[in-house]
Amino acid sequence: MCGIIGYVGEQEAAPILLDGLRRLEYRGYDSVGIAVLEKNGGLTIQKRAGKLEGLAAGIGQRWPRGRQGIGHTRWATHGKPTDVNAHPHTDCTGNVVVIHNGIVENHQALKQRLLAAGHTFTSETDTEVIPHLLEEYMREGLDLHGALARALGELAGAHAILAMSTSEPGTVVAARAGNAGGVVVGYGQNANYLASDLPAILPHTRWAVFLQDGEIARVTQREVTYSRDGLRLEREPQELPYDPVSAAKGNYKHFMQKEIAEQPEAILDTVRGRALFAESRVELEDVALTRAQMEGIRRVVLVGMGTSLHAAMVGRYYMEKIAGLPAEVDNASEFRYREPLIGPDTLLVSVSQSGETVDTLAAMEEGRRNGSPQVTVCNVIGSQAARIADGVVYTRCGLEIGVASTKTYAAAISALYLLACYLGQERGLIDPERMGGLLAPLARLPYLTGEVVKRSPEFERLAHLFFRCENFLFLGRGLQYPVAMEGALKLKEVSYIHAEGYPAGEMKHGPIALIDREMPVIALVPRDHLREKMMSNIEQVKAREGTVIALATEGDEELEDKADHVIYVPEVAPLLAPVLTTVPLQLFAYHVAVRRGCDVDQPRNLAKTVTVE
Repeated sequence: MCGIIGYVGEQEAAPILLDGLRRLEYRGYDSVGIAVLEKNGGLTIQKRAGKLEGLAAGIGQRWPRGRQGIGHTRWATHGKPTDVNAHPHTDCTGNVVVIHNGIVENHQALKQRLLAAGHTFTSETDTEVIPHLLEEYMREGLDLHGALARALGELAGAHAILAMSTSEPGTVVAARAGNAGGVVVGYGQNANYLASDLPAILPHTRWAVFLQDGEIARVTQREVTYSRDGLRLEREPQELPYDPVSAAKGNYKHFMQKEIAEQPEAILDTVRGRALFAESRVELEDVALTRAQMEGIRRVVLVGMGTSLHAAMVGRYYMEKIAGLPAEVDNASEFRYREPLIGPDTLLVSVSQSGETVDTLAAMEEGRRNGSPQVTVCNVIGSQAARIADGVVYTRCGLEIGVASTKTYAAAISALYLLACYLGQERGLIDPERMGGLLAPLARLPYLTGEVVKRSPEFERLAHLFFRCENFLFLGRGLQYPVAMEGALKLKEVSYIHAEGYPAGEMKHGPIALIDREMPVIALVPRDHLREKMMSNIEQVKAREGTVIALATEGDEELEDKADHVIYVPEVAPLLAPVLTTVPLQLFAYHVAVRRGCDVDQPRNLAKTVTVE
């Protein structure tokens, strides 16, 4: 997750920026930089690839003398982690400086337009188009705030942006579009702060405002003003609690709610630096399979437990559809007890949020005894799974506190997608043209996920209609079958309602006997090659007076006449649809549990990590 910090006040900015970035190091990064507007009006930028201590050592006590600045830690998306590609970035004149979290999905088109207008670029990043856009609009007479507002309307995707200009000393502007990253404004004594997360500003203030989608803040030493769509907004700062747990929740009631909302950023950070969109390549820095191992793979076996097992089930499709490798999925707790026939020609892919799940580790040990090359997908650096495996794809989600996994599931699916692309690429099955087609929808996935998260009130209203039910049936086909299982699991975990996830074709082989008015059926019906078969399942449920809640692709109005309730998600490439269709089910489970008075973050009898059998 990119770390963002900004400061305007009466103290020297550089030490505050460096300290703020240090408090955000837990988010992970591959380069770092600060920009300070000095007292003489000059702009000083110091940035480099690598860790913060390297930058701090280079600066020493000779930090730039100024009382406003911005700082950034970056995970690379477009362009490798180099000094030049590190943030902050400036325009041609050095008048405007920007830091940014997100992906500018249309940066190539914007860059071509700016090049034609005479702008010159120095980095490989998508971010660099932003200061050039601001420069362009300020030359037309707009101030920095107005230029950022106009640019926000042109940038496709989800973004968190901070900007300064030498022509407007004493001012930092910030904007948030979508849910790729948060922006919090902290109110201090004769100073104001900006950050991507609370730890960076809690040493300085207990009063803050969290920017919402589409909002822009203009921050000076003594004043903060807010706007959206050109209209002034009144935002009152809220007092942050002093205890670390409550403070970490920010403006969310529960960690589960917060972590569902963090999924766009979790996906983005998992993709950063690995999906090289401009080059149509995937690079996985911690997957060190030898050429012989790679060429010797004849099949893939994926293992996991619970939510991780459901992610692995999605990953199975990726291995077959993208990497062209036969694949199977196994519950890790059963895997070792059937003496599986695996060896050097079988790639064992384990999925574990913690990397410490006892059954998954036992399955990995079985793989090691049989000489299978291994890659693990997990969220914890240095975990036991990471030590056993030959390669790791870390999900970079940061700490997940809610027992019911949400953001680690979305990130694991993204990581498995990247792994399948990488295997196909390294084995010579995917050429750059096809890879470009596979990666393009991945770039848009964080934004689309954020669009679904914003619809939480719709799912809350639906939850209020059904929270008294004691049984649910979830149906899906193909890639939506694991989603059905995950939706049922989430409802069971947090609301204590009995729920089952089934492949829809299995409905006639048993579950149909349970269908009546008292058992709602959630049918996953995105627009894909199995849609018509799902429509038939809905007809069968309705014929038995069942209640149907359909989850469909935007624009599919036919379902309005077939189902009792319809939830819509944006259209996305079918292979990535499981991410979007899962989010409404997470939010539905969350709101049902809240309505039933359940302990959402710590459900009874459950633990975050299962370390004993």
